[in-house]
Amino acid sequence: MKIKPFKGIRPPKNLIEEVASRPYDVLNSEEARAEAAGNEKSLYRIIKPEIDFPEGMDEHDPAVYQKAAANFALFQEKGWLVQDEKEHYYVYAQTMNGRTQYGLVVCAYVEDYMTGKIKKHELTRRDKEEDRMKHVRVNNANIEPVFFAYPDDVALDSIVMKYTAREPEYDFVAKLDGFGHTFWLIEDEKDIDRITELFERMPALYIADGHHRSAAAALVGNEKAKQNPNHRGDEEYNYFMAVCFPANQLTIIDYNRVVKDLNGLSNADFLARLEQNFEVEDKGTEIYKPQALHNFALYLDGKWYSLTAKPGTYNDNDPIGVLDVTISSNLILDEILGIKDLRSDKRIDFVGGIRGLGELKQRVDSGEMKVALALYPVSMKQLIDIADTGNIMPPKTTWFEPKLRSGLVIHKLD
Repeated sequence: MKIKPFKGIRPPKNLIEEVASRPYDVLNSEEARAEAAGNEKSLYRIIKPEIDFPEGMDEHDPAVYQKAAANFALFQEKGWLVQDEKEHYYVYAQTMNGRTQYGLVVCAYVEDYMTGKIKKHELTRRDKEEDRMKHVRVNNANIEPVFFAYPDDVALDSIVMKYTAREPEYDFVAKLDGFGHTFWLIEDEKDIDRITELFERMPALYIADGHHRSAAAALVGNEKAKQNPNHRGDEEYNYFMAVCFPANQLTIIDYNRVVKDLNGLSNADFLARLEQNFEVEDKGTEIYKPQALHNFALYLDGKWYSLTAKPGTYNDNDPIGVLDVTISSNLILDEILGIKDLRSDKRIDFVGGIRGLGELKQRVDSGEMKVALALYPVSMKQLIDIADTGNIMPPKTTWFEPKLRSGLVIHKLD
């Protein structure tokens, strides 16, 4: 894998908490407007610039993208974002519920994405790619990083530990969720060269989160190469910003489903249909959490049920067939509830496990949804197996938490 250090653009120490924000795609325009209220330095003014327009402004209007670029320029003029003098790698640590994961902030190589060395496990949607491509083009920068996993490497761990033992550049707890964010600069030339060399030996990098951002960043870099008659291959646009974590430090949490109706079936008929492929056990009114692979939790009419897929209903030797999202999509959502396309069917919605199973109960109890299905989370090993075999996971399979904070560092393409 080819990576390089870069001259990050980032906030002065005393402004980090005012500038840093959640990623653009985890909240809507109203939420961003509320979070940025009274804070002119919030990164939302660059990544969700529609908040600087009257409510109801289309976030894909050309004027909104132009506003992002104008605000990015303003932040630099005002000294709210300042470019480092020399090229660095950076260490970014995130702490959630007492667990810390340590990522290296690097510039990944566009060509590695284009040739599939940077591996994906999800399909991307063209409209979402196009949106992020416009954002990268207009700012001529990767404002937000993508989230990669790499195969565990003891030598890299020891370099990271050397820096995390030092005084950090940034260290704060986000008020909204209580997650900790800590950031160090790697300045020593020898360490920088060693990191580059260790990544060179890696067979692959894996996109954990940010498939659309990865695609957009790589496609814009590729575009710029084609447009430059004097293209050499070492220009800054040949690279895009990523935070890379060792796979063994990452946790994927569950990604659950709620459905509006039972496709014309009564509750009793629905449960009877489930018994063809699952051992169904009534768990009463206490919240039930899936206990293992191929075990599901169902919430219907005030009661929780354990569903265990019967042997023969799945294929443990197939990287896709083994997934609980595949089992539930085929045997429950499609076969019984008639939901064929998870991406487009309006009868289904998805709830990230960070919200807890109480959220599933609440959405069914409120009458908005009829039934909820909780899944056992996918493992990093399953994700890597799928990416390595060139397969694609079904939609809405993985939920990574904590999300990367945006605004700690930015990568300019020139």
